[in-house]
Amino acid sequence: MKIAIVEDDINMRKSLEIAMSDYKEFEIITFKNAIDALKKLDASFDLVITDINMPKMDGIEFVKELNGRYEVIIMTGNATLSRAIESIQLGVKDFLLKPFDVDTLVAAIKREAKIQKAQKKAPKTKSNSSGFLGSSKALQEVLKIADKACKTDASILLLGESGVGKEVFADYIHKNSPRAKGPFVAINMAAIPENLIESELFGFEKGAFTDASEAKAGQFELAQGGTLFLDEIAEMPYSLQAKLLRALQEKEVRRLGSSKSIKIDIRVVSATNADLTQKIKDGEFREDLYYRLNTIPLTIPPLRQRKDEISEIANAMIEINCKKYSFETKTLSEDAKEQLLAYAWPGNIRELLSVIERAVILSESSTIKADELFLQNKIQ
Repeated sequence: MKIAIVEDDINMRKSLEIAMSDYKEFEIITFKNAIDALKKLDASFDLVITDINMPKMDGIEFVKELNGRYEVIIMTGNATLSRAIESIQLGVKDFLLKPFDVDTLVAAIKREAKIQKAQKKAPKTKSNSSGFLGSSKALQEVLKIADKACKTDASILLLGESGVGKEVFADYIHKNSPRAKGPFVAINMAAIPENLIESELFGFEKGAFTDASEAKAGQFELAQGGTLFLDEIAEMPYSLQAKLLRALQEKEVRRLGSSKSIKIDIRVVSATNADLTQKIKDGEFREDLYYRLNTIPLTIPPLRQRKDEISEIANAMIEINCKKYSFETKTLSEDAKEQLLAYAWPGNIRELLSVIERAVILSESSTIKADELFLQNKIQ
């Protein structure tokens, strides 16, 4: 198991390196701050352990930047309840209070290793044929429009708050379209450094820039015959929007360093939680690109407007997670049910799934109590 430890205190960092060196099953890489860690973290890491109070970027902001790509354990010497809850809502798996002994840390790591092992073995489970866990009236109304849009090649713009399930909708549209047998390629504009977006989208030829030791196809080419999902489209640099518009209009792309154009046959679905019309007014988003992407707009309602499916989703996820971790069947207490319905769900479906999974793991009996949901604030 490869673990990144992010700790600004050099004494603490060195102590952890020495203490963890006795555990040969763990490969420990330490970083002195979150900025350095973000530059080096890649798919080979299984877990991130980070302090909260750090210079340049604190632990909470760091977790937000990780955007769910890694499981996280937070350690801190001066925790508050609000910070603990905020970290849990971001999907943090454990919260260790300093000072702690190495056995406590190792136990937390082993718990996470066991969970990851169970997740790899667990079969993929869906509650219904559409892939959506909920069945509220508000959700069904959006699905009706999506079903009509699926049959065409028209560009679709998915709108809605963070966590409402825009990528699930994009995947649903692809799988129910004539392009279902083609690739579904998703790219998150917010997760790619600005200087790499152009080469990531359009590809490059060998020698196009210093590190281009060999040619590489861009995401447009990789999506050939299928669907390209451009998530967080509002984060695309203005300087590149004209090139994206041209690619969509001409149905061709040109790799960096090449003079030849490559014909593309793709369907584009994009998504954002931003107000694009306001960004157009502010000069941050091209109006012509907006209309090119917005042939069919789909606004996905937030979870607080789909309250009739909260219990349905929660119960389904409890069953799924009990099977995943080989737990006996668990149920929600009446107080827990009331709290789920009263909560504002700023993180929407993504937050609900995380809350339920954590509650299943941490609950000490077959009944999940309200205080095991960690929803003490943001009640509607």
